[in-house]
Amino acid sequence: MTTHQTYYMKRTALLVFSGIMAMTISAQQLDRKELDDIRGSFSRTAETKALQNIISNNRDIKSLALNRSVQGRTDHYFKYRVSVSGITDQKQSGRCWMFTSMNVLRPAVMEKFGVKEFDFSHNYNYFWDMFEKSNLFLENVIRTAGEDIIMNRDVAFFFQNPVSDGGVWNNFLNVADKYGVVPQSVMPETAHSDDTRSLNSILNERLRAGGYALREMMADGATEAQARAAKLDIMKDVYRILALCLGEPPTEFVWRYKTADGEIKSLSSTPLEFYRSIIPADYDAESYIMIMHDPTREYYKVYEIENYRNTVEGVNWRYLNLPLDEIKSAAIASIKANEAMYASCDVAKYYNPEGISDPKMYDYESLFGVRLDMDKKARILTRQSGSSHAMTLIAVDTDENDRPVKWEFENSWGDKACHGGYLTFTDRWFDEYMFRLVINRKYLSDKADKAADSKPVMLPAWDYMF
Repeated sequence: MTTHQTYYMKRTALLVFSGIMAMTISAQQLDRKELDDIRGSFSRTAETKALQNIISNNRDIKSLALNRSVQGRTDHYFKYRVSVSGITDQKQSGRCWMFTSMNVLRPAVMEKFGVKEFDFSHNYNYFWDMFEKSNLFLENVIRTAGEDIIMNRDVAFFFQNPVSDGGVWNNFLNVADKYGVVPQSVMPETAHSDDTRSLNSILNERLRAGGYALREMMADGATEAQARAAKLDIMKDVYRILALCLGEPPTEFVWRYKTADGEIKSLSSTPLEFYRSIIPADYDAESYIMIMHDPTREYYKVYEIENYRNTVEGVNWRYLNLPLDEIKSAAIASIKANEAMYASCDVAKYYNPEGISDPKMYDYESLFGVRLDMDKKARILTRQSGSSHAMTLIAVDTDENDRPVKWEFENSWGDKACHGGYLTFTDRWFDEYMFRLVINRKYLSDKADKAADSKPVMLPAWDYMF
């Protein structure tokens, strides 16, 4: 029996048990006595009235809860920091994963070509990411054409959101390995790469229509070959939409650049050749691994999210689940070696726009007089918390025993956001709201490195963590 079959058997048993419980426990409305008790618990003291006046007349609850006792206790100085330069801006798009993946590579490119500034064309890789995601969606439609579009959870998941500009590190690896990368000036941003909402909406409408038509064709007896011929016509429409909004991606290019010494140089290349020339020799899914802190699942195990990729032939999202001390130790080793890391977190939680995040930054409990305590496991399982944004982990500050005190992200919201584009977060915020890193396996402990080679536990793409 496969891991996936075991997962679904256990899930079926749980659903059956839940159904039995639902039959024995009925819902009950609040009676008058209970309602009076609840109303009576709201004490109308002078203090409560003052709070009601303050809170009800101020939309910005966050500013009212700002905890003055933690202000000024966290600075932006770090004992260990990776050499980085320049802040990028993803604008109104969900491409943080792409910006972060490229930001990790930028310092080496700047050193290689001797330039003071450099950025990749995110528009170029965005084009191919959306193109490949469209093809994967249509292939999934063909593969599951015989399944019920409403009752089958995978099919419903596919049509719920055929494509989006969100993603994770493996998506960058897949599309860069296939199409390469280019400098920013070769394929600059457009209005629709800076703000992706309209383009995403149009693509999804075309893909849903096309996907539905493919299902109807196959229900009427069309073969897979006939369905794929029809898919090709849909993909031509996808290419047209992308090309009109983003421009056509180059197959070869000439890049002119100015070195730090003022010398003008020129480089002729293809996107794939350029990519292979600027990445480390071991930059692949074997040498680099995503590590995650997920307290809802067993540590020192590899988990893979089924069908979570952007190319049909690419690698799925896969991660090694580790306890926090293992993750921090590896991250510190990477920073000390001057290697930045792709990282993702629940960025909005207890984030101060001035560029500091701390779980004690906002005291909502004192403001409202209620308890809001949940541990990380409970927050994940109840959907109160989850990874929402990718950034580049570049620095750590440690105490006299070399234990971490605070960390720093290089963000992709422009240099006006956070603290000049950088976000400082305390070590206790790391514990609660950091989720994953992509790191060279050489920085893992022997135990973690051995666990990284274990057979993955397969999870569905609609799993609660993803």
